[in-house]
Amino acid sequence: MSGSVTSGFVEISELKTRQLILRPLEIADAPAVQALFPQWEVVRFLDAVVPWPYPPDGAARYIGDLALPDMRQGEAWHWSIRPRTAPETLIGAITVRLKPGDNRGFWLHPSWQGQGLMTEACEVVTDFWFGTLEQPVLRVVKAVANRRSRRISERSFMRVIDIVERDFVGGRMLAEEWEITRAEWFRRPR
Repeated sequence: MSGSVTSGFVEISELKTRQLILRPLEIADAPAVQALFPQWEVVRFLDAVVPWPYPPDGAARYIGDLALPDMRQGEAWHWSIRPRTAPETLIGAITVRLKPGDNRGFWLHPSWQGQGLMTEACEVVTDFWFGTLEQPVLRVVKAVANRRSRRISERSFMRVIDIVERDFVGGRMLAEEWEITRAEWFRRPR
């Protein structure tokens, strides 16, 4: 399987899980993202394209200049993550994108980690990737040192297909490339 992705506009909508509401990211989310995102625990394992130290207008520039245009062009789908118990509270974000070899990314504020929330968010977004977007394969890249993120891939029945070196905000590190195909996703145990 080549891992290629096809483009085409698909409307982004709100997604829900047992504990979460995922709302399409919007410019009004920038102040909340700016307040929560620039923390070493959040950014150290993200791709080195993330500026560090994070600029004071980083969230507004990211959402306005990158995320929203990519959504309009049908190249990426970005959601804010919010607890159902407090839907006005942004606690993280998740994205799927037509970037060859690296289709999903996410972050969650440290105070909300360790509760299975990102596993839920990944499941509904991966359903969107395979069900709505009808993509043939999902690939993600994770720093080997990022144990929590790696566990999410393991629980999602993904497998490591390669180990490479990559540049992250925290420096050059060993990274694993993970994969699951559309057929594997739909026949996984639930």
